[in-house]
Amino acid sequence: MTKWTPLIEAEDTPLYLALADAIERDVYAGTLQPGTRLPTHRNLADDLSVNVSTITRGYLEAERRGLVASTVGRGTFVAVDATTPSAMVSFEPFSPGLIEMGLATPMPHLDPDLSIALKTISRRKNPETFLRYSDPRGLPEHREIGAHLIHMYGMPATADDIIVTAGSQHALSTALSAMFKPGDRIATDALTYPGFKSLAASLGIRLCPVAMDEGGMLPESLDTVCRQREVKGLYLLPHVQNPTVCCLSHERKVALAAVAKKNALTVIEDDAYAFLYDGDLVPLSSMLPDQSIFIAGVSKMIGAGLRVGFMCVPKHLREVFAQSVLNSMWMVPPLNVEIITKWIADGDMIAARERKRAEARRRSALVRQILNCGTLHMSGTDFFCWWELPEPWCGQALEAVARRAGVNVFSAEKFIVGDAEAPRALRVGLTGMEHISELEKGLCILREIAQNPDMQSTMLKRKTG
Repeated sequence: MTKWTPLIEAEDTPLYLALADAIERDVYAGTLQPGTRLPTHRNLADDLSVNVSTITRGYLEAERRGLVASTVGRGTFVAVDATTPSAMVSFEPFSPGLIEMGLATPMPHLDPDLSIALKTISRRKNPETFLRYSDPRGLPEHREIGAHLIHMYGMPATADDIIVTAGSQHALSTALSAMFKPGDRIATDALTYPGFKSLAASLGIRLCPVAMDEGGMLPESLDTVCRQREVKGLYLLPHVQNPTVCCLSHERKVALAAVAKKNALTVIEDDAYAFLYDGDLVPLSSMLPDQSIFIAGVSKMIGAGLRVGFMCVPKHLREVFAQSVLNSMWMVPPLNVEIITKWIADGDMIAARERKRAEARRRSALVRQILNCGTLHMSGTDFFCWWELPEPWCGQALEAVARRAGVNVFSAEKFIVGDAEAPRALRVGLTGMEHISELEKGLCILREIAQNPDMQSTMLKRKTG
């Protein structure tokens, strides 16, 4: 435990907010390092001569801001990702020549031909149908094809179960807005999709990290988290998990479903990368249909810019979810959905999927050939891989050195939740560039850096100098 006494500067600010401000200031100044244990509520209250309740409120506000994480029986710690932006996209000017190996983009050059779809739609008898307001859930014919797609993901569904969304991120936003309120807790993998972290933080929803192994989330750890905290939800990426690429076995899903049922958790199952998985698709949601929301995004397969996804929602939640869509954007643009559903119905989506899987195999083979240091986690048809780094490298250090060398990658810290320990690892994207020659160049740069640990010590000296 750190002997840390905050400097309370703002006299006109409530003390608990001033405490949270002090934590934020010292975290970003480097006075409080990620993983540092803060003083107990009682000790800090004595040091500042305030009520324990003031410290509790201050720590809760700091947790809401993503600065700290509290665990019953362990204490309050500076969050490992407190100073790491969770956004996947930078709004800074793009650096010319930068090789993009952070983002896992869906290779749009392999998508179906958009011009053909637009010509077909323009020849319809009433194309103006797509210019009107429509049902927030989506047009009936679109929901019918959405149900067909979700069947392909292994989830039984009818058109009545489907709500059309503007991609998976909008589906997540709709689910969180409809089902949770600020202060609620959702359990998730200790390493998870940064877009979900950002969304939860923006809504004041707290994420509880659950320990993982090479097979994904540990059911016994989830049960422990539920006993220690009042958890209301569970977020899962069951196949080709982002970022570790692990896939839940059927046995692991059954065990997790049992824990979710026991603790009455609302399950949000996000299967964005299911199309890359070679095994049988049996969603956990199919085991708990009355308490699960299943999201089948298509942006990683086709038409990312069209922003279309499909969500399977239990009957008793359909109205509130439809209202959530209405509140956020009224409806997903029907013209966009028409293009996507046409590609699904005509088989263009399947053809594009196979093109992308074939290209992913080529790129995965190249990664295995070049990144021959550390430990690679890959499935063989990957849009990204999980790279456990050779000693003494840590993820943030290699990410920084790589960016200066012209390669953008994402360290484990971007994906870590709360006070979970960040492994020495990177997520390496394989699809952020159109040509495989650029990928080869980036991989060679990463290998050269990883094999030269002196670069890390040099970088650290510059940082502290």
